Amino acid sequence: MKIIVLGSGVIGTTSAYFLAQAGHDVTVIDRQPAAGMETSYGNAGEISPGYATPWAAPGVPAKALKWLTMKHSPLVIRPKFDPHMWSWMLQMLANCNARSYEINKSRMVRIAEYSRDVLKQLRADTGISYDERTKGTLQLFRTQKQLDMAAHDIAVLQQSGVPYNVLDPKGCESAEPALARVRGNFVGGLQLPGDETGDCFKFTQKLAEMAKALGVKFRHNVTIEHLVIEGDKVTGVKTSQGELKADSYLVAMGSFSPFLLRQIGIKIPVYPVKGYSITVPITDAAGAPESTVMDETYKVAITRMGDRIRVGGTAEITGYDRTLRQSRRETLEFSVNSLFPNGGDVSKAEFWCGLRPNTPDGTPVIGPTPYRNLFLNTGHGTLGWTMSCGSARVMADMLSGRQPEIALDGLFMDRYGNINKPVQVPSGITVAA
Repeated sequence: MKIIVLGSGVIGTTSAYFLAQAGHDVTVIDRQPAAGMETSYGNAGEISPGYATPWAAPGVPAKALKWLTMKHSPLVIRPKFDPHMWSWMLQMLANCNARSYEINKSRMVRIAEYSRDVLKQLRADTGISYDERTKGTLQLFRTQKQLDMAAHDIAVLQQSGVPYNVLDPKGCESAEPALARVRGNFVGGLQLPGDETGDCFKFTQKLAEMAKALGVKFRHNVTIEHLVIEGDKVTGVKTSQGELKADSYLVAMGSFSPFLLRQIGIKIPVYPVKGYSITVPITDAAGAPESTVMDETYKVAITRMGDRIRVGGTAEITGYDRTLRQSRRETLEFSVNSLFPNGGDVSKAEFWCGLRPNTPDGTPVIGPTPYRNLFLNTGHGTLGWTMSCGSARVMADMLSGRQPEIALDGLFMDRYGNINKPVQVPSGITVAA
């Protein structure tokens, strides 16, 4: 089958690879000059199934009000005259309850755990390397209240069978020896030993080359304009280089997916939440993290990547504005300097931002649409790197007529109710677990 994948970030590239591996004739279209050049370029580097947690959680509205008054706030809201922004925020608030949180987290963990397993197999099969480390994630708590609140996440981890360790300060120092230099800055941590780290951009670039070896054609510097529709079927995609045709189409355009889909009457609540990162050259290896440390207070991830430290985080709701703001850099610098003051030289850091495609419930939108040959793989938020291989494998199986290896309930766009026409699930694919 001939398939066009729209988008060449980590989601589009992994989708193309697994589709080609399944025997399909795949073409990828992207406006950028190479794979992984937008949100996949400078993310925090975590592959964190155990940390797959929706932002919409009990108590978040109250926390958000407090965060907005902090100098180094994890959240910044810059209001726009954009109904999609306000609709998305209202839907997110509606998910800030215990029942929704448990449902949403279980869905996210399901696909994230599967994705890590698929990535492990991919690594074993191909030998792909990307500054990977398999030493887990340490969620670091600066206050006793944060440590106590971790009980909610631990309960879901237990239900999902995800391994974890609750650590006292000495245990944190054992996991991350450099933290001994800042003893007293934290009260404990939650270690997720099954998590991994790696350079998402490096992975995406290398996998794109492997996909080309399987026959995938990448058409870069091509603008996607609109989909051509006849009845309940897509017949082509209009681009800056003319109309391209295939048997099926997969939208993996991250935060820009809704623009394309609204043109054909599909509404999905995917909205950008801007994140920032700095990439710091290591000056003292013993003073740098061993893996990833998640600074719970500032929602900043500090990750070892070869001879660099990637410091990523903060959430800025500001539409599609990609302005680099110095105040956000200062927050990232403050977090890493307070925990790893001797690890790297922040004055030489590369400063970057990207638009994370978030859904209000945290779970990505994966699967069929009301058009029988149009499929979605988008809305992964901060977890695109974590969920990429699993999401891609699910879509490759579905488009190949094979039942995916994980349950599909709660992953389709129809979980948002009847704002759209019913999705057309391919024959032979069962939704329920």
